Amino acid sequence: MNGAWAALAAALPNDWEQATLLGRADFGEGPLPLLVVRGTAYDMSRVAPTVSMLVEQGAFDPDAGEALGPLAELGLSADTDAQRRILSPIDLQCVKAAGVTFAISAIERVIEERARGDADSAAEIRERLESRIGGSIRSVVPGSQEAADLKAALIEDGMWSQYLEVAIGPDAEIFSKSPALSTVGWGAEIGVRSDSTWNNPEPEVALLADAHGKPVGATLGNDVNLRDFEGRSALLLSKAKDNNASASLGPFVRLFDDAFTMDDVRGCEVTLRIEGEDGYVLDGVSSMREISRDPEELLRQAMSEHHYPDGFILYLGTLFAPVQDRDVPGRGFTHKVGDTVKIASPRLGALVNRVVTSKDAAPWTVGIGALMRNLAERGLLKD
Repeated sequence: MNGAWAALAAALPNDWEQATLLGRADFGEGPLPLLVVRGTAYDMSRVAPTVSMLVEQGAFDPDAGEALGPLAELGLSADTDAQRRILSPIDLQCVKAAGVTFAISAIERVIEERARGDADSAAEIRERLESRIGGSIRSVVPGSQEAADLKAALIEDGMWSQYLEVAIGPDAEIFSKSPALSTVGWGAEIGVRSDSTWNNPEPEVALLADAHGKPVGATLGNDVNLRDFEGRSALLLSKAKDNNASASLGPFVRLFDDAFTMDDVRGCEVTLRIEGEDGYVLDGVSSMREISRDPEELLRQAMSEHHYPDGFILYLGTLFAPVQDRDVPGRGFTHKVGDTVKIASPRLGALVNRVVTSKDAAPWTVGIGALMRNLAERGLLKD
């Protein structure tokens, strides 16, 4: 087994040879939609030149594509200098994210807000909030009368927050994470702003939906977050979330079929492992069984009254609360350059990325214009 394949094989779902996987690769001429069915890879670019078009056509028939042979023999690598590279599995889709969808993350967001982005104040605020609302917020159904009663009680106590509004109120927090084509894939570097001093990964399941909001598959994602920026003001959400290389997805989208359904997403457990060059190790787990809103309800709210002609992908949020201290007691976790982040789930695989600053990460240069020029030069837009 060669090195490139060994690395990719370790990132695939545990039953990948029985799965239908959708992704993107570049064999040196430009990106192409890649369909993997029972271990065999197919170039679908002559069927549809982009993943978004392939999804809109529902064109997942491998016989319509060009068989490339076993995935194990393609030599796909995450190395930017490799002749055959694996890319983020989406292209023209809008990139959306749901926030504060787990009780723990709701409490942590309130901590950020009350600490005004100051990690030194977090421990005391966390203890006070947990003792007051830890149990009740975990059991309440968002938008219910019970949630409304809890809100009234917290307002009376002076403990209400905009984050609790989206955690237990009728409307979920749905925001735009990054521009189309800006996401990075498995093995790529991920970026945090160089001026951020309190930040963390957000290990999540992400759903791929077509233009009508119908889910077609799921993948793993890292919704990289800057806690200091968002904590200073919710109006800094775009600076906290949308930075160069701050959104990763992959390695593939697993398409829904008889063997993999939305119920598998609902029961999914996502593990997180961070290994620092300083020897620091952090392990965490996020169980989708503890999500406050059903994934299909989050899709419905993301769709809302929008139009997504190229479809969209939706990060579903995380249970992970980065409270384990790294250097200074009480300051919790923050990234250091060189951290390796591994997000994994047995039926979706493993998404592995290395942390750098956003200014040092590979620049995003292939936008929509560059992609269309490339596809035209390859004769893929003639029809």
